[in-house]
Amino acid sequence: MDQQLTLRIILENPPSGIDFGLQSGNGNNYITVQRQRSGINDLNFEFEIKVKKTVEGKPNFLGPYAQGTIDDRFVYIDIGTYAGHSDSVWGRRLKVPLKSISWADIEQATTGANKILETRVPGTARDGSPTCATVKPFGGWYVKDV
Repeated sequence: MDQQLTLRIILENPPSGIDFGLQSGNGNNYITVQRQRSGINDLNFEFEIKVKKTVEGKPNFLGPYAQGTIDDRFVYIDIGTYAGHSDSVWGRRLKVPLKSISWADIEQATTGANKILETRVPGTARDGSPTCATVKPFGGWYVKDV
């Protein structure tokens, strides 16, 4: 049985003046939603994702935000030109992994009202540019009351 799960990604301290957004769809057939221009605050991306339990008891994330293979699902944050910011010098994507989310995490986040799974990821790389590729180190997801 499919379940709906609310996820929130907090992009901490991204470089200013760049568009970031959540990718819906994959390959060349995608749109960027929740597009935001970075400034002095963190950016928040909150969305619903479908999840189904595999025969092995692991989560299988489904829907337009889920990217990658069943064993290595992730969500993309589009950056700069990838997010539709046509005059940006940046064209990148940030991979936020989903594979650390357990079925127990999902049950905890979907039992009762007003709970989500949240993660915080760095928005700026060591060289001052927008963070891209797979988030490393990744602190994981945690259940949060809203």
